[in-house]
Amino acid sequence: MVEQRDLADRTFWLAKEEEIKRGETTDIYFINAVKALQAKNLNPKVVMEVYTRKLPYSEPWAVLGGIYEAAKLLEGLPIDVYAMEEAEIFLSPRSSTIYEPVLRIEGRYQDFAVYENPLLGLICTNTSLLTKSVRVKQAAGDKMVLSFGTRRTHPALAPTVERAAYIAGLEGLSNVLGSKLLGVKPAGTMPHALILCFGDQKAAWLAFDEAVSEDTPRIALIDTLWDEKAEAILALETLKDRLWGVRLDTPTSRRGNFRRIIEEVRWELNLRGGEKVKIVVSGGLDEEEIKALKDIVDGFGVGTAITAAPIIDFNAKIVEVEEDGALKPRAKRGDLSGAKEVYRFEGTFRDRVVPRGRSIEGPWRNLLTPLIEDGKIVRRFKTPSELRSELKMKISRLGEAEVSLTT
Repeated sequence: MVEQRDLADRTFWLAKEEEIKRGETTDIYFINAVKALQAKNLNPKVVMEVYTRKLPYSEPWAVLGGIYEAAKLLEGLPIDVYAMEEAEIFLSPRSSTIYEPVLRIEGRYQDFAVYENPLLGLICTNTSLLTKSVRVKQAAGDKMVLSFGTRRTHPALAPTVERAAYIAGLEGLSNVLGSKLLGVKPAGTMPHALILCFGDQKAAWLAFDEAVSEDTPRIALIDTLWDEKAEAILALETLKDRLWGVRLDTPTSRRGNFRRIIEEVRWELNLRGGEKVKIVVSGGLDEEEIKALKDIVDGFGVGTAITAAPIIDFNAKIVEVEEDGALKPRAKRGDLSGAKEVYRFEGTFRDRVVPRGRSIEGPWRNLLTPLIEDGKIVRRFKTPSELRSELKMKISRLGEAEVSLTT
């Protein structure tokens, strides 16, 4: 191994877009497989399905992400691809042998073998972020949720995190580049560093009020130097009617009973005419804490819970292989051979997985539709705003609808 202090062609340990597009971020065993097939002049047509059999949550559903990037990755290859829509809700019950393919590739294996690695990475990452973001927003209900998490992930992934948070319905994104790419204004308050630099809360809040644009809500951070209750009173006395809200970012080690601290702050603000001042909390929050506090809190800043979302583990497996000029069912042990279709009964989350080619009578919609035909993208991609609106409606129905997966 050759040691080197600096990278020769880049500043950060990051793959370039063109390297990903060329399949260079693959694992070596895919290269080995291609070499072995080439040596024997073997390149059969196959059908490969991407699916997961296990979710890291008790609920049997998740929200699919990464289809847009999957299409960009595979564009130009001599293959056909069928996939669910971006931000579609798919099912994965714990007790069922049946699984729902979210994407299907048909083509000669050597033509796309090295892309399995980046394809799974794109779908796993985006689906995990999107599903967790939806769960966080579900927990908060009609209360505001701000995405504060990009400091907890590689900066190259900041736009990916914010896109997932936006589509999931979060009301504010703190990351500047992520917001710019989505065409929305970034949202945020102030860091503890601002107050520590001034050494005085009042001076810091006044400087913030003078520096930021008029349409930026004046949210004062109130847990830097004093007790939260005392700083809340001082913030109200300092900014008066311009104070939109206060934020508590109290670390777990200092919280004690966090709910009681918030109740004290609410009482003292109300007592002094600050009934309209909002209370925003942040710092290591997850779904259960959000549910426990949403009756007394107006907004939540959520970071690590989203960026460190539990990984939804997708697989890509061959289910059909060409024999004597025709595709035949073939799969490894434990998998279900044969290409499959996923149908959903309109207006419900009742899904059926059936062998490709089998018709179903009634108002069933096929969730796997053409994405790429002979290397060309054939689907119109919906904007993040469209996906956000459609997902909100689906999630609103999810709690009341029957959720089932059958064959």
